[in-house]
Amino acid sequence: MITAMLFAGGIGARMKSVDMPKQFLEVGGMPIIIHTMGHFARHPEVDAIVIACKEDWIDYLKDLIKQYNVPKVKAIVPGGANGFDSIHNGVVATAEFQKNDDDIILICDGVRPMLSEQLITNCINDTKKYGTAVPVTPAIDSLLYSEDGENCAKSYQRSTMYITQAPQGYTMERILWAHDEAYKRGILNPVSSSELFIELGESVHIFIGERFNIKVTTPEDLTTLRSQFYYENYKKFAKEELKYGL
Repeated sequence: MITAMLFAGGIGARMKSVDMPKQFLEVGGMPIIIHTMGHFARHPEVDAIVIACKEDWIDYLKDLIKQYNVPKVKAIVPGGANGFDSIHNGVVATAEFQKNDDDIILICDGVRPMLSEQLITNCINDTKKYGTAVPVTPAIDSLLYSEDGENCAKSYQRSTMYITQAPQGYTMERILWAHDEAYKRGILNPVSSSELFIELGESVHIFIGERFNIKVTTPEDLTTLRSQFYYENYKKFAKEELKYGL
């Protein structure tokens, strides 16, 4: 069994959206989280969707799921105090019905509306093979290290650096072990599931992701996303013009 577990428990402070969490902002006529959910709902190998949502927005999310007729939603659970707590709540909810060790969970932020079916397929296939699967893109800029944000005396070799993406795939055996160990060792706020494994002394399998698979975090990301949706709609319109000889 394969479940997509989306976490959308944050308030989007970096988006500077006062009235509404970033996952509910509309792009291309639909909320961002509905776009993200739709990719998993349409994927032929994904059996179920679990969402960890900011608690006071759960009813709103339920209304959206009904409005847009999103299938496969198995559970909606409250998010936690931070991203890791939200993921943990979603993992626990998934474990309630996904019992086999080799079942797969695809952990994804709710604000990745541009991910593709092929990326999800690649993540599933690599998780089946390696037990973990993390999409990455090679770093294309030089990387400098600074502790104070003002002074730097260290750089990293760009060819060895990668940017993590989502969904990240794990077998249930591996993710449940990692979350159990995290609480035993007092690791309470890892940035991502892959970084949790690394903090636990484990390695994760990486594969090349997609640059268009942006995470909508800042107002600049939202502008990029809207531009991309405009471009995609323009291409569709242009094809229709050619089709009908316009």
